[in-house]
Amino acid sequence: MTAALRQSPLHDAFLTLRPVLGIVHGMRVPLRLPGDGGTLTLALSDASCLPRMGVKGPQAEQWLRSQGVEIPLGVNAWTRGNDGMLIARLARSEFFLEDRMGGTSVERLSATLRPAPGVYPVTRQDAALVLTGALVNELLVQTCNVDFQHWRLEQPTVVMTSMVGVSVLILWHPLKAQPCYRIWCDGTFGPYLWETLLEIARELGGGAIGLESLFPETPGLVDKSRT
Repeated sequence: MTAALRQSPLHDAFLTLRPVLGIVHGMRVPLRLPGDGGTLTLALSDASCLPRMGVKGPQAEQWLRSQGVEIPLGVNAWTRGNDGMLIARLARSEFFLEDRMGGTSVERLSATLRPAPGVYPVTRQDAALVLTGALVNELLVQTCNVDFQHWRLEQPTVVMTSMVGVSVLILWHPLKAQPCYRIWCDGTFGPYLWETLLEIARELGGGAIGLESLFPETPGLVDKSRT
């Protein structure tokens, strides 16, 4: 029996862009968009397909360490494990994990984790956006009151804030020598956030791009289709 596909919270929004679709981590995603291949000073993409999970509770850190997960030292900090998984510490005893493209660590941890005293799973059905390009900070100034320009890679920080009225989790890292921000929000608010950011990006000369433009390893992981 074929497993049912997951659906991105942004599915209906990106379908209007006439994408070439593919299946990544069990979710139908926009692999390529008509504007891909050009030079954009600001680009927005949907990365909701990447597997993620949450863990919290007074024994959450101990459980993660027992599973070989590297833990950020401070609150509101993040790191990447040797397997490429992103691990963010949202509070003293709450953690957010997201796999790399093609990774299986989150799947393994989710299968291992069972509710137990002091360790509780947190369901994560976020809309996940990637915002990158030379003009990314011009968009952030219009949409968020956090000064992201002064972030530094040697102090990897994750911020919980509001963007155009939507509560978001956001972090910075470089991508292809360009500033890049990863943004997560409640899936029900994802389409509004996507459409608002895309409108501003277009005003700044940018637009949406497909997943292949951000993750070159994507093509070998998908069954491509146009449906």
